[in-house]
Amino acid sequence: MRKRVVRVAVVAVLVALVLLATPLAVGIQKSFFADERGELERIALAAAVRVDPKFAVGDHVELPAPERGVRVGVYDLSGHLRDGSGPMAADAVTRRALAGVVARGHGDHELVVAVPVSTKEQVIGVARASTGTQGVWHRVILAWLALAGTALVALATGVPVARRQARTLTAPLEALSTTAEAVAGGDMTARAKGSEIAEIDQVARTQNTMVDHLTRLLEHERHFSSNASHQLRTSLAGLHLGLEAAAEGPGADLRAAVEEALTQARHLQRTVDEVLRLARAAPGPHVPTTSRPASDVVDGVERRWHGTFAAEGRHLGFGVEPGSEGLRIPDRTAEQVLDVLLDNARRHGRGAVEVTVREMSGAVAVDVTDEGSLALDPRTVFERGATTSRSGGGIGLTLAREMAEAAGGRLTLVRAAPTTFTLLLPTVEPPPPPG
Repeated sequence: MRKRVVRVAVVAVLVALVLLATPLAVGIQKSFFADERGELERIALAAAVRVDPKFAVGDHVELPAPERGVRVGVYDLSGHLRDGSGPMAADAVTRRALAGVVARGHGDHELVVAVPVSTKEQVIGVARASTGTQGVWHRVILAWLALAGTALVALATGVPVARRQARTLTAPLEALSTTAEAVAGGDMTARAKGSEIAEIDQVARTQNTMVDHLTRLLEHERHFSSNASHQLRTSLAGLHLGLEAAAEGPGADLRAAVEEALTQARHLQRTVDEVLRLARAAPGPHVPTTSRPASDVVDGVERRWHGTFAAEGRHLGFGVEPGSEGLRIPDRTAEQVLDVLLDNARRHGRGAVEVTVREMSGAVAVDVTDEGSLALDPRTVFERGATTSRSGGGIGLTLAREMAEAAGGRLTLVRAAPTTFTLLLPTVEPPPPPG
């Protein structure tokens, strides 16, 4: 592209030079010839002044010494050369001057100017001055050569200027292309830089906006995969353990095991729906799809997690303060967030775990407390990847906060020791009765 820009610039300079030099060359030619005719007219007038009135009766004229290359002559009314130099018989230019007007024209490779000589308002002769055109053409050609040299200097100056401008124009585009190639190669951190050209800057900003959007989409997809695997792992593990226990125990109640498996499967379906909803949702709070009383939500969570903590010899207690039992909350969001918090308490906490539901200024607060202490910086506990374990990638608390915020709520770390998380969810109006 840079070569094309230089070529276009050079062609533009050539066209401009041709359009400018052609009329200028013609003007130089006309000017030089006009100047020469003016000089001949001056010489002819000087000769005419020397003509005495007695010239008509045969008196001779003392003409001034002619300049180099100039012939000066005086002709009588019959058109014969009386004094000076020139053709013996008057030429057409000289004959026109006999009519009493200054005549200019070309002779045989000559420039000719004839001036009438008058006395008492009567023409008595003609003063003629002439010079060869070769000298004039010589000066014209020298001027043309100087003009051509100036044009060549302008062209020689224009080429590096064109190259510089080509670099100025193409360098941002080349950088933009390099950035686009880097993005296409997978480097989503590459961003186009600004330049001094507004139009290219606009393209760069548009490309950066597009890459930012693509980065968010890709990050959203990666987070969805992590979120889905994290949430599904716990539900699948519970389902798997329940079925194994039923299959291996000789006196197991298979009907109860199947019902428990169905309950786990239904929770698994709700988990899938909630993760998908979070993946499709745009940033900002959204209206929850379903809601139930807070007491019903925590009862379901207790049934799912009681056996898991009991198997590890740990106590799991649930409490609902008076006045908050009937408050409706986004049930699926609450279940998913509590699953994350309880799984986090089981893996990283110690001792007994208490879940308390209470009313808080028109909202519902759910506190999850264990007897351990937080080893991480409280400011980074909700950052994705802040903690990792063999079974997770440190995304649980991040996912829990995202789910809470998507439902218009908030998840915060209240205390580091004993570790206490509080889930704050807005209350939801009960659905209108059917009919």
